[in-house]
Amino acid sequence: MNKTYLKYIKAGFFMVATFANISCNDTFLDEELTTRRGSAYYDTEAGIQSLVVGTYNQVLSVPFSTEMQFSTTNYGTDEFHVGGDASNGTWNNYDGGLKSIVTVSNANTVAADAAWNTYYIGIGLANQIIKSATEITSTNNAIKKTALGEGYFFRGYNYLKLVRQYGGVPIKLTVSTSVELEFTRATADKVYAQIIDDLTKAYELLDNTGASPAKVTKDAAAHYLAKAYLSRASEINDAWNTSTKAADLAKVVSLSDEVIARHPLATNFGDIWAYNKPNGANESLSELILSAQFTGDLTATNFNFNHLVFTARYDDMPYMQRDLTGMRPYSRLAPTYFTYDVFDQVNDSRFWKSFRTKHRTNKGSGKYVNGDLGIMYVINSPSDTRFTKTKYVDEIVYSKTKKTIPSVFVAHASDGKSLLTDVRFPSLSKHFDGARLAINETRGTRDEILARSAETYLMAAEAKIRLANLGQGSFDAALPYINAVRKRAAYKAGEDRSFYTDGAAAYVVSALVPNPDLNSYMTENSYYESNNIATTSEATALEIQSASNLPAQDVAVINKLGYTSTYDKLLCLVLNERTRELCGEFHRWEDLSRTKTLVARAKAYNPEAVTYIKDYHVLRPIPQTFLDAIYSNGSALSPAQKQAMQNAGY
Repeated sequence: MNKTYLKYIKAGFFMVATFANISCNDTFLDEELTTRRGSAYYDTEAGIQSLVVGTYNQVLSVPFSTEMQFSTTNYGTDEFHVGGDASNGTWNNYDGGLKSIVTVSNANTVAADAAWNTYYIGIGLANQIIKSATEITSTNNAIKKTALGEGYFFRGYNYLKLVRQYGGVPIKLTVSTSVELEFTRATADKVYAQIIDDLTKAYELLDNTGASPAKVTKDAAAHYLAKAYLSRASEINDAWNTSTKAADLAKVVSLSDEVIARHPLATNFGDIWAYNKPNGANESLSELILSAQFTGDLTATNFNFNHLVFTARYDDMPYMQRDLTGMRPYSRLAPTYFTYDVFDQVNDSRFWKSFRTKHRTNKGSGKYVNGDLGIMYVINSPSDTRFTKTKYVDEIVYSKTKKTIPSVFVAHASDGKSLLTDVRFPSLSKHFDGARLAINETRGTRDEILARSAETYLMAAEAKIRLANLGQGSFDAALPYINAVRKRAAYKAGEDRSFYTDGAAAYVVSALVPNPDLNSYMTENSYYESNNIATTSEATALEIQSASNLPAQDVAVINKLGYTSTYDKLLCLVLNERTRELCGEFHRWEDLSRTKTLVARAKAYNPEAVTYIKDYHVLRPIPQTFLDAIYSNGSALSPAQKQAMQNAGY
């Protein structure tokens, strides 16, 4: 986090009430059109800059402070399913509870209008920034270029989120001076045109001198502009995107090349996740393009929630207790077998640097002392025949201590069971935060990565695949972009493949000052136990040499999904590569939705979704609170009008 500029959570967030009607719920609609400081404040340079600071918080950080973000981007995909807690299971399962008013499971259930309202509040703030920065008499580039560019970015960013979740949505580009009730849905093509116009203006106004990734820069605008073009060119828009597709894809490549040139990949994939203190080195790597900023200041209004949700229960197992480095296990999301098996577990380091597969005992007794290996997850090959049981208790011996391991879970065993039948699973650790103030503290201070150049590489690769399908270039032209991230993912000569670290390492700076003897965090993974190979320090190779000769892991997915055309196989490859590189980084649902692969992949790999998911689930329901609040020609909508405005199937 940039300490001097972007302590924006502590800085006042003044929500201009003239945006209230945008969220379209009754309380918001009835709010008086005033602010604590008066709207005239936003006609000053200080007011504009204050508004920008608050908008960073609302647009980038607020979504990570609740269960909304993972529910709408990770659940219901091929990568994750419901873990040990189904508070938001309906977002994963696509059952009868996923509708314009989501069925409430408990107080943690994400409402149907949570994302909708969040994005429209951001749009309202952006509209005020654009208006104020445009109308003010000033020659200050901080206002006329930077703030104005940020305003356009925030508006385009929020509309991109909306269109990828809901399809066509109402477009609101002005600041309201009175309560407005009449809104209609613009078509998706109109929304994309507005997004591209906004992000293009941001790209033209901004430069790269800001404190990236804490600030929106020209490269951030370029990355999201490329994402908008790629999304517009995707299958979900095939009914109308023919005339723009080729040009859009060419823009994806050119914009991506610009960003890639200025944001080299981190040397080691593990460097991205090696969080050891707030504002540490991993939060300012050159690979990072934009991050949501968080602070350890307890007067802040928003904190990062996501250290909680990917964590499996460990604290109720033998010789274990909850501790700061084990995280507080909300156990919302568990990886699927697609996630386990899509990696080349021998040659690709990314799984072993993204998931925690070993825990130390921290409640030792009898023959076990604190620090012994207490829990191990064996993520082995489907062809491995060594194991007869999915769960072993005090049977498998740890080679270093010669003691049996209290709890061992095996991905592929001959008993016919699986990790899907238990609430135990290797935890995605990309969001772990050991700097928290207490063992049960839910407030995380770790920044959240929104965009990094590894994704930019994969967007360019996908664009090349799509261009080849249009007869422009070859499918092999995508491989240099894919191989760039795969080369980084390979093990380097001399690398210790059993070494592991994650954000728990930041416990050393926690105000709690935990006793290291009670930590369950272990700097070792189960690479060798899972792969059953001799210890080695040789380099591995992952580059793909030809589009006609794909890795075995990808061929397995291609065969399972029944793809036969070169295009479908290569699109499958790039979506698989996105999992290997970006798993759990809040992209997946929107990527599967826009490529119209969501239904097939969820049916193939998500055990709870398979029963209920339908073709119409590639879009979310329009919230009932919006439909109930708006008017047409001076009157509330009739049931028929509401249904006509609703997405098909809901």
